[in-house]
This record gives sequence, structure tokens and C-alpha cells, in this order.
Amino acid sequence: MAMAFKMATTGMWVTDECKSSFMQMKWKKVHRFIVFKIDEGSRLVTVDKVGKPGEGYDELIASLPTDDCRYAVFDFDFVTIDNCRKIKIFFITWSPSALKIRAKMLHATSKEGLRRALE
Repeated sequence: MAMAFKMATTGMWVTDECKSSFMQMKWKKVHRFIVFKIDEGSRLVTVDKVGKPGEGYDELIASLPTDDCRYAVFDFDFVTIDNCRKIKIFFITWSPSALKIRAKMLHATSKEGLRRALE
């Protein structure tokens, strides 16, 4: 197994693939978005899906399941009123309302650890 980063609050580990995929998206622009999932059995946060550079927000939403929690990062390009091109990376927490409380709590308590590992 590759190097993993531990999230202290929940005992989850963020795989090296998560961090390297994020860095590729951030610096090389090879991905438009990345969806992460928690594997409770192995206690790992792993990459679930990677969006190609030509894909957009609609493809990201279509890749999120209705029966499980996910994290996602989305690389958003836009032009301001002053005609300046800007790029922002959004961190998204996906937690459908129909899920059990345990799954939502695990997801919520693991969020900050993943964000820190991606910095």
C-alpha cells in the first residue's frame, strides 16, 4: 500500500492517490473534478471518480450516488465582471438526506482531515 495520511479525529487514512490526484488537478489541470469516498472496511479515503478536463459541473453531479456520502473537489474557471479570468477549487461535501445518521456523522467528522491532507 502507498503512503497514507491519517486523519486523527476518526482514525481514517487518506491514500497517497488522493493527494497526488489533487495535485495533478491543481497544478497540471489534468482533471476537472475528483470524487472521494470512504471505505469503512479498510478505513481509507480513496479516489472514486476523476473527471476529464472537458467535463463540467453536470458530470460531477451525475457521478454522485444517491445512497452514499462523498467528498468532491471541483476546478471552476470563470470570468469576473472586470473581465479577469479566475480559477477556484471548491471542496464539496455530498451527504444525501435519506442516509443513516452513523454514515453522515462519519462523513462529517472526516471532512477536515481530508481537507488538511489535500493542502
